[in-house]
Amino acid sequence: MEGDFIKINKSLRPLSWVYGLIVKARNMMFEMGILKSRAFDMPVISVGNITVGGSGKTPHVEYLIRLLMKDMRVAVLSRGYKRKSKGFILADANSTARTIGDEPYQMKRKFKEVAVAVDKNRCHGIDMLSECGVNPDVILLDDAFQHRYVKPGINILLVDYHRLIIYDEMLPAGRLREPKEGKNRADIVIVTKCPKGMRPIDYRVIAKAMDLYPYQRLYFTTIEYGELEPIFDGATLKTEELEDFNVLLLTGIASPKQMVYDLSPQCGHLQPLTFDDHHHFNKKDVQQINETFAAMEGPKCIITTEKDATRLEGLEGLSDEVKTSIYSLPITIKFLQEQQESFNNYITDYVRKNSRNSILVKRKDENKSKNGNRIGNRSRTISFRNN
Repeated sequence: MEGDFIKINKSLRPLSWVYGLIVKARNMMFEMGILKSRAFDMPVISVGNITVGGSGKTPHVEYLIRLLMKDMRVAVLSRGYKRKSKGFILADANSTARTIGDEPYQMKRKFKEVAVAVDKNRCHGIDMLSECGVNPDVILLDDAFQHRYVKPGINILLVDYHRLIIYDEMLPAGRLREPKEGKNRADIVIVTKCPKGMRPIDYRVIAKAMDLYPYQRLYFTTIEYGELEPIFDGATLKTEELEDFNVLLLTGIASPKQMVYDLSPQCGHLQPLTFDDHHHFNKKDVQQINETFAAMEGPKCIITTEKDATRLEGLEGLSDEVKTSIYSLPITIKFLQEQQESFNNYITDYVRKNSRNSILVKRKDENKSKNGNRIGNRSRTISFRNN
């Protein structure tokens, strides 16, 4: 497990020490109150990581959306990484991946009734969600673990099973954006992308190595794949049919290795075509996609992620052959060790107890109680005087 997928560039460690000192100084300023963290009078749940690269933030935020949206008004606030716009934007029917970012666009497209907004300044974004009339019962902050200007009610830290932070090092030698001690700020730590066949001893080894405080909760999740969905007008294709296909796995995500590992046994042959995370495809990329797919033989198809599909669907120049053969593969998460109920109860209890409605009801009850005491005291005084 240790060192799995982890490469450390030891020659860059001196730069990592300098970077680490800068990050520690920033964190210390928050701890000392020089830099201020702001709390809000509504439930705020932050989901993020302290590593560069994908740890499964979007499927975990989507899990929280599904959990809460039935009974509460849910809003998602993201910075909208690599969007071609600035400031606060509340997503609507005209929003695109370019205007709000691919991940927020993906969530808005899947959950139309949920408010999705982007703002680099998260405090301003939270204020705007109330001012523009959304009035959410709970706000989910996407990729905000290090955005310490907001003090969330629940801080969720995601840790990739294949790159545990306890074995990693600071940038640029490793991929940590802050020292591993940053995990101590988390209320919940979730080890993501776990293999489904983990043994009890594996859980115990990770739990001991993570060395969490008693107040912190540790969970484990794994990836679940949905049914293939045509991006354009392709015919339906079942996942079990892939054994007869040569598959071009087209990705622009931080870590496609897990998908390669999971899908390879299910395909006749799998050929990865990878781009950088959040990559905006251009004419040269389109040509490469068309030519790579045209050169493949036999029954064939293209599989991509939901996030990549948001950037491919409006792309010009894709060949008709590509358009009729390209599918997105939805990803969800599943809790291991029968931890789902525990996690769900912890989240929903926090939201219900801290929602504005609960706060208002509590305040009304307190006011009634105070008023009742005043009236009672006044009645007793009047009665005493009359006697």
